Amino acid sequence: MDIDIALLQETCTRPPEIPDSIELSPYRFWREESYSVRYLRPPRVVKVSDRAKVEWYEQVETHRFRLGAHQMPVSGIGLCDAAIVTPLDGGEPITVVSMYAAWDTPHPTLRNGSIYPDASAHRIISDLSIFMPTYEANEPEHRIVAAGDLNMCFGDCDYFTSRAQTVFDRMSALGLEYVGPRYPNGSKADPAPEVLAEGSLDVPTYYSNRMTPETAQLQLDHVFASRGLADYVTTRAMNSVEEWGPSDHCRIVIDLESTS
Repeated sequence: MDIDIALLQETCTRPPEIPDSIELSPYRFWREESYSVRYLRPPRVVKVSDRAKVEWYEQVETHRFRLGAHQMPVSGIGLCDAAIVTPLDGGEPITVVSMYAAWDTPHPTLRNGSIYPDASAHRIISDLSIFMPTYEANEPEHRIVAAGDLNMCFGDCDYFTSRAQTVFDRMSALGLEYVGPRYPNGSKADPAPEVLAEGSLDVPTYYSNRMTPETAQLQLDHVFASRGLADYVTTRAMNSVEEWGPSDHCRIVIDLESTS
């Protein structure tokens, strides 16, 4: 693909055939050796082209008294990766964040086999607050695009609705607007699943082991942008059968118009 930056989730060890021109963060996740295997397939911000300069944030423990210019305190290891991206054509820098809301399990005393992703999503939002510290959500210096697999639907879906909505609402309160993808920027599920409200604009981005791209139903991948950027961001789900690709999640294209 002719892209500049890739925001990936659940990445594995870098394959040897990947060229050296494709760059990853040089930093290890803070205390990653103390976390379970599921957190060792983290999200990544990946530099793909030479059209942009990328400066990754080193993730450090929360409540550190002093931070370096390229350090970011995080409360959940392996939930996000962040970097400053500066276009080399003279455009303004933005902060990009790759997000993965990992599934959590209930406390063992509950003897409950359910899993839930919203706790991880809220940890990510708490970590992003360091880039948007004021209560004025329209500050011009807020230039952030955050995207990834949140393992939940929003709004017009009966799947995990009430708790998922708290994630959507908290993103908005922080100043990060939802920018899709939404239909017609992607194909709708056909037939529409029963969990979706009539007229839903959801575009499926994921299929389970029992499904294929043709039968994908749920949109678990989402893009947010700070209010100063939202009008300049367009998104599209590459979720047609011909475009889907090798993953169980389809790719989402994020285009950012120049704001300079």
